[in-house]
Amino acid sequence: MLAPSVSLLALAVVLICAVVRPFRLPEAVFAVPAAGAVLAVGAITPEAVREEAERLGPVIGFLAAVLVLAKLCDDEGLFHACGTWMARWSRRRPQRLLGAVFGLASLITAVLSLDATVVLLTPVVFVTAARMGARPGPHAYASAHLSNTASLLLPVSNLTNLLAFTATGLGFTRFALLMLLPWLAAIAVEYGVFRRFFARDLAAEATPTDPPAPVAVPLFALLTVAGTLGGFALASAVGVDPAWAAAAGAAVLAVRALVRRSTTPRALAGSAALPFLAFVLALGIVVRAVVDNGLGSALGHVLPDGTSLPALLGIAAVAAVLANLINNLPATLALVPLAAASGPGAVLAVLLGVNIGPNLTYAGSLATLLWRRIAHEHDHPVALGEFTRLGLLTVPAALVASTVALWASLQLVGV
Repeated sequence: MLAPSVSLLALAVVLICAVVRPFRLPEAVFAVPAAGAVLAVGAITPEAVREEAERLGPVIGFLAAVLVLAKLCDDEGLFHACGTWMARWSRRRPQRLLGAVFGLASLITAVLSLDATVVLLTPVVFVTAARMGARPGPHAYASAHLSNTASLLLPVSNLTNLLAFTATGLGFTRFALLMLLPWLAAIAVEYGVFRRFFARDLAAEATPTDPPAPVAVPLFALLTVAGTLGGFALASAVGVDPAWAAAAGAAVLAVRALVRRSTTPRALAGSAALPFLAFVLALGIVVRAVVDNGLGSALGHVLPDGTSLPALLGIAAVAAVLANLINNLPATLALVPLAAASGPGAVLAVLLGVNIGPNLTYAGSLATLLWRRIAHEHDHPVALGEFTRLGLLTVPAALVASTVALWASLQLVGV
């Protein structure tokens, strides 16, 4: 009984400390010792640790490259240009600003991952709303929700997608084709709910300051991102890990920034978030220990088999519930190996649950926790009741709509 008890306790400690972050210490400070503890008591074997490291290695490398790429795009002025465009396009109308935030957040999340939306776009949204004299709530919540919901489209949009991509057996382009309809359906549901839920805020009169002057679009950064996105598809088609395409894109911007002395090697290393990468690896080891000591067997009894519409709805629901209970990263690590036996459609249904589901609770994803900290830094306290009510209105509806859309895509596109 020692191994199951220690593995469960280790997972609880890791998740609680990731949420609370005692003394503002990095998540890895608690996750790495927890991984050592499950290894020490025999809850996981050294061979299983090696397997997890090999499985997560490319994912972690890709994540590091995308984080560097996103930060360099910010340094180039890409997100400042996005804020200026939002303010000018909105024409002092909060409803138009909400549409602009939805559009940009969806694209940035899909292409540069949800971390870019949370860390880099959210502050721009707060500044833009203040410049327009609009109430920030609808627009700030939009960046939070879309960092999760809009991360369905590409394998590179979310760490959960990266963790599941290999298990799907799909290429980059086929993955995107199958997830396009679910992505659009989920975003459409979110937008419709937001317009009604925040109707009063969106109808309030804005008191804008002077409109911002137009800024030059950072074409080099845009072209590099476009080239990197094309590289993802090409790399997948020829059997090369997409991490190399991400690394190439990051390297192009990094060399340019170093030559122009607008960054330093130390700053580049910092933008790679090395402690968070260590956290991801350690979390994978702890979750593997929990799965091997009973969780996998328990989930196997509740996870539906097959890819019929009822089965897909059941899989997505189980994934959403588990994501809110233990966070979406552990949920992905636990569910993907089980769902893979039913084929790519079942794995994609897991992603619907673990990506949309976290909009229901703070602890559902690390992105939501980070967004909450950023909101507080901008003097916008997040009310638990409002957050939960919005989640109850959006998550079930978006989950059903996107799952039905996934079932339709599987019939139309096939696997």
